[in-house]
Amino acid sequence: MDVIAALDSSRRSMGFLTLSEMLAQFGEDVRMPDPASVLVSPGTILESGVVLWPGTILQAVGRATIEIGAGTILFPGTRVVAVDGRIAIGAQAEIGEEGGFTLKAEAGSLITVGDGARLLGGGSLSGGNDIGRGGQILGPIRCQNCRLGAGATYRDPDPDERGGVLKGSGVARNVDVPQGSVIQAFGLFSEGTLRRQSYFHPK
Repeated sequence: MDVIAALDSSRRSMGFLTLSEMLAQFGEDVRMPDPASVLVSPGTILESGVVLWPGTILQAVGRATIEIGAGTILFPGTRVVAVDGRIAIGAQAEIGEEGGFTLKAEAGSLITVGDGARLLGGGSLSGGNDIGRGGQILGPIRCQNCRLGAGATYRDPDPDERGGVLKGSGVARNVDVPQGSVIQAFGLFSEGTLRRQSYFHPK
């Protein structure tokens, strides 16, 4: 058995597309510098311009769905896993820079990530989470059932117009951050102080 056949056999046994199936399904619409290092489950919806850097995993198990919008970038070490749940990521999002990121939706859970959101630094989303347009999670933060209000992206010159932000490290459970606001914490984000983003980025 040659190397490609062995890889394809292993992929198929674990519920992923074979290398040839993945390339045939996404063609030139999805950019993969190293497709042999990328794992994608059948039924995953990737819109035009998605970038999958080496080591990314998109795994849908059971009655799960994963959808990723146009132009979104998944950096090395990013895992998007749905086990009888649903994950919907918008367009032009940036996920997993500076250490990867994990999104995991289990049975009945819905994780939504809006257009232009940025999730970096080795954090994770589990349970139900709603990351609005332009929302940011910056650092190794374990988020469970959190909501970040929708707003402009981090490129907007007015910080108080941007989506909600969590920054630091630790655990965020049932935390709600409105548009233009931020919680910086190192531990439990439920005990952190909610501030306007202009506190950290004066106008």
